[in-house]
Amino acid sequence: MEVVLKKSVKKVISMFTCIAVVGGMLLMGCGQTSVPDEIADSSEKKESSVEPEKNGEESALQKVTLNEVAHSIFYAPMYVAIEEGYFKDAGIDLDLVTGFGADKVMTAVLSGEADIGFMGPETTVYTANEGSKDPVINFAQLTQRAGNFLVAREEMNDFKWSDLIGEDVLGGRAGGMPEMVFEYILKQNGIEPSEVNIDQSIDFGSTGAAFTGGQGAYTVEFEPGATLLEQEKAGYVVASLGVDSGYVPYTAFSAKQSYMKKHPDVIQAFTNALQQGMEYVNTHTPEEIAASIQPQFSETDTATITTIIRRYQKQDTWKRDLVFSEDSFTLLLDILESAGQLEKRPDYQDVVTTEYAEKALQ
Repeated sequence: MEVVLKKSVKKVISMFTCIAVVGGMLLMGCGQTSVPDEIADSSEKKESSVEPEKNGEESALQKVTLNEVAHSIFYAPMYVAIEEGYFKDAGIDLDLVTGFGADKVMTAVLSGEADIGFMGPETTVYTANEGSKDPVINFAQLTQRAGNFLVAREEMNDFKWSDLIGEDVLGGRAGGMPEMVFEYILKQNGIEPSEVNIDQSIDFGSTGAAFTGGQGAYTVEFEPGATLLEQEKAGYVVASLGVDSGYVPYTAFSAKQSYMKKHPDVIQAFTNALQQGMEYVNTHTPEEIAASIQPQFSETDTATITTIIRRYQKQDTWKRDLVFSEDSFTLLLDILESAGQLEKRPDYQDVVTTEYAEKALQ
């Protein structure tokens, strides 16, 4: 079974402590869980990622490495910004890397392998609570609803959350937003998570295959997994976690405080490009959005992408702006607390800045 995300972050921090002590050698079994000063300096070793490229003569584009938690149509505004050239117009040469998990994204940001991370903001809360002297700060919120769906083996037009009591459900990793939002919905409907047999042992992205292989009566799936299961008639969407959980700060962009202080122009340009992507998805049809981002999902036909975009648009998935409000942050902490994953509640201003998102609206 996978370790709890919060514990993963602690192990990441512990690992970096060991690296700093032995001058780059990875030692197994190091147990320190506090955040050392060395982490604050780690990104300074990666300056090549933000230096102007040179090809004969110096280019105006700044190289920026972005590590995303997953590659999903759920994040359409970001891919629009890439495909419509908004990042390049803002002077950014974007290197997009998929981390496959928020803990892995945070690892990349803390080590300096990534300049910017895109993940559930709960990970930045866990890191802040470890006492980092160079905290990872959220500067732009992308999605305002959960992006996953509950899939059953049969069509259920009258589905109720109480139908899950005693049933086997393929869920998400403990401590991650997908699982915590799922449990939050259960509690909102008067159901204790312990009343449902939630399997948290399957790797992210593998639940659809496990469900097709016969595991579970239900599975919680992101897109395009949910739609593909329907197309294969292997499952049917019976509920949207995004609708039933309400507005939740599900994913956000973040960077180390030291990086943001050294490169405020890069963060602002990045945020400006994202805002253009947000405006695009809120003013264009699903067909137009699908055509724009299709190169990012070459293995998925345009009709399927359009179906998924329409589903996300209908449930008001994307914000109109990128401002991560204090109310949203408070809700995030409430969800973490409800899931038993919060040791203490960090101050809003210590984990979030709205400076760049607000300027992007001007």
